[in-house]
Amino acid sequence: MKLIIVKDQTQGGKQAFEILQREIEAGAKTLGLATGSTPLELYREMRDSHIDFSALVSVNLDEYVGLSPDDEQSYARFMKEHLFEAKPFHKTYLPNGKADDLVQETERYEQIIADNPIDLQILGIGRNGHIGFNEPGTAFDSTTHVVNLSPSTIEANSRFFEKPEDVPTQAISMGIASIMKSKKIILMAYGSQKADAVAQMVKGPVTEALPASILQNHPDVTLILDEAAAGKL
Repeated sequence: MKLIIVKDQTQGGKQAFEILQREIEAGAKTLGLATGSTPLELYREMRDSHIDFSALVSVNLDEYVGLSPDDEQSYARFMKEHLFEAKPFHKTYLPNGKADDLVQETERYEQIIADNPIDLQILGIGRNGHIGFNEPGTAFDSTTHVVNLSPSTIEANSRFFEKPEDVPTQAISMGIASIMKSKKIILMAYGSQKADAVAQMVKGPVTEALPASILQNHPDVTLILDEAAAGKL
């Protein structure tokens, strides 16, 4: 793993963008994208850039089960507001959280990943070490699947919803094996609340109890951390 320590999230977004720009210039065609607060500065850099993304494909990590693409809290809406409206891509893919047959939808999405090999995957990390929505205990050989979100993840997501009962309890997520197929990975983490998970990811054993630890086995991972998130390394 390559480690980059930054002053704050703004600087982290700039560092991630510089890597992304180099990868595009080197021929990257498919970006794996994430949601949540972690990549916001990266997406701002992308919006403000002069890069034309109209020939590129994006494949998102996950989507909540039960939310339509136009729901204010859906990840489809998030991506539209924070990136796609300003910077259209040739094709953008997210799981369909309203699919009638969720198992069939996971199979469809896994085929999309197979058809669009990810050149650069953007990741965050959960306080419990999850990547995507792959909670502790998820098998390392998992492909796209329906996830029952852990209480800690539901609690962390509750700040985005008006009432606790509105927070989805399931999501469709790329599996760990799906993520590991990416040619290059950037994982960003900010804040002391991520320090334990980051330390275990980098220095601990590779174990399904901490999903992000599998990244020790990937050949090309860059960690972009502020000093607080890196505080226990």
